[in-house]
Amino acid sequence: MEIKVLGPGCPKCKQAEQVVREAVAESGAAATVEKVTDVMAMAKLGVFSTPAVVVDGKVKCAGKVPKKEEVKGWLGK
Repeated sequence: MEIKVLGPGCPKCKQAEQVVREAVAESGAAATVEKVTDVMAMAKLGVFSTPAVVVDGKVKCAGKVPKKEEVKGWLGK
C-alpha cells in the first residue's frame, strides 16, 4: 500500500502526516508513507486543497486533517 500525504509543509500538513504515520504504525499495515511537497505533483493527482491524503492513487481526503480512525478505515484495519 502506498500512501502520500500532500502539502507544502504548513502546520496542518505536518499534523496530517503525523496522524497517517501513527495510524499505519498502530494498525500494523504494510504501507509506505511519502510526504509530497511539489505543487505540480499535487496538481497531477488532482489535488488543489491541502493537506490531502492519497492511498494507492485515490484521493481519500483534501483540505482537512483526517482523524486517525478514518485513516485506519482506509487501511482496512
